[in-house]
Parts: sequence; structure tokens; C-alpha cells
Amino acid sequence: MESEHFPLNTPFKPSPSFITWYNAVFMLIIVCIFVFLYSPIAVLTEIPPYANLTILLLFAIALVVFFTWVRFFYASMWYELHQDEMRWKRGVLFRGTGIVPYNRITNIDIRQGPVMRLLGISTLSIQTAGYSGKAQPEISIEAIVFADELRELIRTKVRSCSALGDGTGTGRPGTPSAGAPIDEQILAELKAIRQVLEKNA
Repeated sequence: MESEHFPLNTPFKPSPSFITWYNAVFMLIIVCIFVFLYSPIAVLTEIPPYANLTILLLFAIALVVFFTWVRFFYASMWYELHQDEMRWKRGVLFRGTGIVPYNRITNIDIRQGPVMRLLGISTLSIQTAGYSGKAQPEISIEAIVFADELRELIRTKVRSCSALGDGTGTGRPGTPSAGAPIDEQILAELKAIRQVLEKNA
């Protein structure tokens, strides 16, 4: 399966709406802190005017710093799909990179909050065998416009790799997944028998 939006061996980035999404969420958090926490305290304790100006200045500085960081963070992000694995990289001060074989992927979820829905973007959360049962996925591909297409492309790669072997050292090469068609299972068993006969010959 080939994809026009996610070609193999070609890095791709999240939608530029990633910046708007992060900024909007951060601003909502700042507004909630100001309205529900700072304002009641300011009214009850009668904070001096100069203190109010200082707090507002700190809020403004926090917004500028965060907005700048988001742009650098977005610039550092990329993902890349290969025939048997996917790769990713991100980070400003602390760089993170990773390689995940398709045959380790166990689950792919699409998440979309209210702000993301307005922007027309989604996040793919990818769980692997080593991360099963953990709260955080191993990879989150964020701010993707064609999320359904990307999920189906990765699922196709996962099924293809599963049909060739689990890659974990616990399964036999050529052993398909449990959901594979019966002809693929028979073919895999015949290949395994041939390998055993050739080894013992």
C-alpha cells in the first residue's frame, strides 16, 4: 500500500496547526489559572497594584517563552516510515530519537480533542509490545491531518511484518499473525518445514 501523503523513506512533519494547537491549549491553561485561582486570591487578599502588574508581566513572559519554544519544537519534529520500521525525532534542549519495528506494534489509537477537532488534526498513539499496559504510548504522532490514512498504512505494514515473523526472537520466521488468512498460515508452515528439512539435510 502506497500513500500520497506519507511516502516511504521520506520524512514528514505534523501539520503547522500543531503550533496553533499547543499555543491555544497553553493560553487556556493560563486563562483558567488567572480566572479561577489568581483573581479570587487577589480579591480576598487585596494584592497591591504593583504586585498585580508584576504577575501580569510574568504571565506575558511565560506566553512569549512558550510560543517561542513551540516553534523550535515543531521545527525539530519529523517522522519517517520505512518498509519494516518507523523512525522519529524531536526535542529542543533534549533531543529524542527512536526506531520502532512494525512487528512490535500492538495498538494504534486516534485521539482528537475539541481544539484539535476545530483545527482538523488528530494524534496517533502507538503502543508496542514493550509498552503494553503503560499509560503513555511509545510514540505519539501529533497534529496529523490524514490520521485515518496514516493509521491504515501502518496497520498494513504491521500485518505484512507479522506474516513474515514476529521479530522478537520468540516466533519462527514465516509465522503469520493469528488473524492472517488460512492460505498464508499454510504457506508459512510449509516454509518452516522446508527450512527444517534443509537444515537437517
